[in-house]
Amino acid sequence: MGILDFLGFGNKTNDVQEYVQKGAVILDVRTPAEYKDGHIKGSKNIALQVLSGQVETIKKWNKPVIACCKSGMRSSQATSILKQNGIDCINGGGWNSLENKL
Repeated sequence: MGILDFLGFGNKTNDVQEYVQKGAVILDVRTPAEYKDGHIKGSKNIALQVLSGQVETIKKWNKPVIACCKSGMRSSQATSILKQNGIDCINGGGWNSLENKL
């Protein structure tokens, strides 16, 4: 692991592709209004504000998760919450840039 990987600046495209190959669910943690304005086709929307209350639902998906939002800040928080609850996940960053990696 290089220093960039350690700091969280590794090759996110490779991480995303690895998760896609594992059948990951794209989880958009923006508000429903933001999601309605544009999102990745097939993604699921659970706003960060209510994410903690939806952990059991997400566990039932029985799939890894790629979290995204507008810029990557909320999805970073979401990834932390999900990992604390034993869910295999990565931060996909902003949904627009993530869509280009899929």
